[in-house]
Amino acid sequence: MIRTAVVTDVPVILALIRELAEYEKAPQEAVATEEQLRDALFGANPALFGLIAEDDATGEPVGFAVWFLNFSTWRGTHGIYLEDLYVRPLSRGGGHGKALLLELARIAVERGYARVEWSVLDWNTPSIDFYKSLGAVPMDDWTVYRLTGEALAAAGGGGGGH
Repeated sequence: MIRTAVVTDVPVILALIRELAEYEKAPQEAVATEEQLRDALFGANPALFGLIAEDDATGEPVGFAVWFLNFSTWRGTHGIYLEDLYVRPLSRGGGHGKALLLELARIAVERGYARVEWSVLDWNTPSIDFYKSLGAVPMDDWTVYRLTGEALAAAGGGGGGH
């Protein structure tokens, strides 16, 4: 049901990313290319890792998870940051999402990582309920900030850093 992504999965991963962007009401923001994904997942220095959920009967990809390593300075070890997890609507309820998350947890435990974490949209109640059912807890005291676009360009090119 769950397997490690291989280079020939890049087109389906990109299609699933675009489906996820539609689901999250931001299709215009999904501008990644196959070349970018191929390099991130399978280039000389891969920094992104992927899992594919397949339908047990057909072997067709029905979902994916992509993740990368983060680091806890307090724990002194890596963790997994789950960037995206998505299961196609017709395959939801079949255990694929749970299997993807459990595989990430298995990888973290096997490698001695301190945690698996991710972000979820406030309105995505089905996913929030699902995550809580696995024992995940919200980090209510934390707010995610993002520097992107013109603000990133100004900060990154404006000097003032040491």
